[in-house]
Amino acid sequence: MSLRLAIFDCDGTLVDSQHSIVAAMQGAFDAVSLPCPDRATCLSVVGLSLPEAMAQLLPNAEADFHGLMSGHYKEAFHALRAGGGVHEPLYDGIADLLDALEADGWLLAVATGKSDRGLRLVLEHHGLHPRFVSLQTADRHPSKPHPSMIHQALADAGADAANAVMIGDTSFDMLMARAAGVRGLGVGWGYHTPEILREAGAQSVAMDTGALARHIGLP
Repeated sequence: MSLRLAIFDCDGTLVDSQHSIVAAMQGAFDAVSLPCPDRATCLSVVGLSLPEAMAQLLPNAEADFHGLMSGHYKEAFHALRAGGGVHEPLYDGIADLLDALEADGWLLAVATGKSDRGLRLVLEHHGLHPRFVSLQTADRHPSKPHPSMIHQALADAGADAANAVMIGDTSFDMLMARAAGVRGLGVGWGYHTPEILREAGAQSVAMDTGALARHIGLP
């Protein structure tokens, strides 16, 4: 039987990190005395690597300033974590879904705009780190929707694109899936609307983990 690989986004798909992301973004903008975009705008760029996210939030600024803002965001997030202010709970049903996938013989991977450190910390917090055969982050790849992260996850797992799915909550995930030639399955509990996900190429959009399990093809 061919190896099957389920690749998950992290923020907005596995964990709800919106409050920490918005707080860190506020800290980054406060550091340069600029008004922070509203919550919806901040969440609309989740999934992109930090410089690309800042470029969307500050389109008239230079690349060096985007880099500066990325650094301020990291500093603000680290300060939140040090003060116990980072909250990234698993979405309802995610742990059970991962159990069901593994029981059905699926391999698991993550492709995220988080850093290596940030991903490791959140997965270790929830006791999930050992379950994934491949962990791909913004530290080692171009930003989504470039397909590099999916290509590496497939290589790590020894799986073919035809036997893989990319599961995510943003258009960046769906566009990345399409670029890599894998099925893109959207989830409606994250940060982009179902309409945006479908426009980006989502084969389907699940509103809960039970529906997602059926869309993946679990018995």
